Amino acid sequence: MLHVTDMMGRSISLSDFPKRIISLVPSQTELLVDLGLRDRLVGVTKFCVHPAGLKKSCTLVGGTKQYRMEQIQALAPDLIIGNKEENEREGIQALAEKYPVWMSDIVTLEDSFRMMQGIGAVTGAEERAEALVTQLRAQRLQWPRFSGRVAYFIWRNPHMVAGRGTFIHEMLTELGFENVIQQERYPEVQLPELKALAPEYIFLSSEPFPFKEKHVEEFRFLAPGAKVIIVDGELFSWYGSRLLHARDYFTGIFSESLQASVK
Repeated sequence: MLHVTDMMGRSISLSDFPKRIISLVPSQTELLVDLGLRDRLVGVTKFCVHPAGLKKSCTLVGGTKQYRMEQIQALAPDLIIGNKEENEREGIQALAEKYPVWMSDIVTLEDSFRMMQGIGAVTGAEERAEALVTQLRAQRLQWPRFSGRVAYFIWRNPHMVAGRGTFIHEMLTELGFENVIQQERYPEVQLPELKALAPEYIFLSSEPFPFKEKHVEEFRFLAPGAKVIIVDGELFSWYGSRLLHARDYFTGIFSESLQASVK
């Protein structure tokens, strides 16, 4: 028997390392593949877009909030992997009554590293997980550092931003930015309030709302003193192996965007 504790302090018992895994979180789905476990993935969500083609070889079990319980039952998983923030409590509780469910709880980069190690332990991929964490820790030291006050938008109508107690906030802080949003989680922001906060930068995330260049002028009008930039939301909010792309993104395209916005 394999006995493990997930990041929410829940004890899970497995007869052996799992061979039929369902992942309910896109970033952790990609991680499982990068840990060499693609052949064990039987079910993923419709939002699990990395790696390309994965959804064609796995059964779609719904989204991150709503699940196709009959599909999950047919797949007979011996492990389901979820996340405290991205998955609804009621759905996870219902699944946990029938299947082993390993949950992550992530706010900081260190939390993400512990998640990788935890998933490695519960799936028998410890060595690969440790190697990945070691690589990411080394790359983290090479991330560029910026400065400036920033508001990071994740949604439009209503306008919602990333506040404290989020992985996005931690990533902004890691890069040297000051988040002008002091509230916790993902509060709504009224546009007059945005002007009063006087951010130097406004980051419009590519997800979950797909901000495009057509929205940039709108925000420039609302906050004329701010430099408005479309950013890759995956590099700010995906806490799995997608972080392997962070160094190149922040030192390359992202840095160029900042420089271009100042001109």
